[in-house]
Amino acid sequence: MSLYIGRESSKLWKRLCSEVTTEINLLLENWKYLLAGIVFQYIHGLAARGVHYFHRPGPILQDIGFYLLPELGQKNAYISETVFNFVFLSFVLWTFHPFIFKTKKIYTVLIWCRVLAFLAACQTLRILTFYSTQLPGPNYHCREGSEFATLPPPENILEVLVIMPRGILYGCGDLIFSSHMIFSLVFVRTYQKYGTRRFIKQCAWLIVVIQSLLIVASRKHYTVDVMVAWYTVNLVVYFVDHKLPELPDRTGAAAFMLPIIKESRSLKEENHKLLNGNSGEPIDRRLRNPVNGKILEDGSNGHVETAMNNGV
Repeated sequence: MSLYIGRESSKLWKRLCSEVTTEINLLLENWKYLLAGIVFQYIHGLAARGVHYFHRPGPILQDIGFYLLPELGQKNAYISETVFNFVFLSFVLWTFHPFIFKTKKIYTVLIWCRVLAFLAACQTLRILTFYSTQLPGPNYHCREGSEFATLPPPENILEVLVIMPRGILYGCGDLIFSSHMIFSLVFVRTYQKYGTRRFIKQCAWLIVVIQSLLIVASRKHYTVDVMVAWYTVNLVVYFVDHKLPELPDRTGAAAFMLPIIKESRSLKEENHKLLNGNSGEPIDRRLRNPVNGKILEDGSNGHVETAMNNGV
C-alpha cells in the first residue's frame, strides 16, 4: 500500500513539474496580454467608482422583475453574492485543473488570455452605457437617506485612484449592464466550449439563470440590466472568439508544447510494421510472385519470364 502511494505521489510530482514548466514558457510569451487584461480590470473599477460621484438617488423605476420577485432585503443580500463567488471560484479552480488531473484539454495561461479579452470587450461597452445615462440605484444603500448613496467630491487624487473594498461593495450608478452577469456568462461560455463534463455545463447554465433572478431579487440591478447583459455578453464573446486564434488542443498536434514528449501513435504503428517486415510504404504492398523460392515484385515479371524461357 505504501509502495503504491509513493509511486502515485511520484507521478503527481512529475506532472506538476511538467505543467509548471509548460505554463511558465507560455507565460513568458503571453505576459503582455495577461498584464493588459489585469490592468483593464483596474480601469473598470476606476470607472465604476467615478460614476458613483455622479449618482443621485431618486425614486426607484418601475420594473417588472421587482413586481414578480420579492426583495431579499439587506439581511439576505449575501445569497446573491454567495452564488456569484461559487461560480467565480469554481471557474478559477477548473482553469488550474491540468496541474492535478490527467485530462489535458486547456493551457491555463492561454485560457486566461482569452477570458480577459472577453471581459475587457464587455466591460468597455458597460463603461460607455452607464456613463451615458445614470439611473437611480435600486439597491438599499443607493436610495435616498443612505450615507452611501452619494459621494462627496474627492479631496485628492488618491481618493480617485485607490479602490477600497468598501467602494466595490457599496457602488451606485454603474447599472447598465450587470458586471456580475458579465463574469458569470463569460465563465460559463468558456467552459461550454472547452469543458468536458456535459452535466457540469448544464448545471452551470442553470446556476447563471438562478443568479440572474437573485440579482433582481436583491435589487442590485434592474431587470433591464440583466436582460441586456444576457444578449450583449453572448454576442461579444461570439465575435471576439472568432477573431482570436483558436487554442491549441493538448490532445492533438499541440502536444509538442509539453516538455515530456511521448511516442506518437503513428510512430508506434510504423515501428510495428518494420518489425513485421513491412515498411509501411504503399509501394511495398504490391502483389509479389514467388519464383524458384524467391519473391519478386510485379515490376520484375518480364525478367522472370525471360529467365524461365532461357532455362527451358
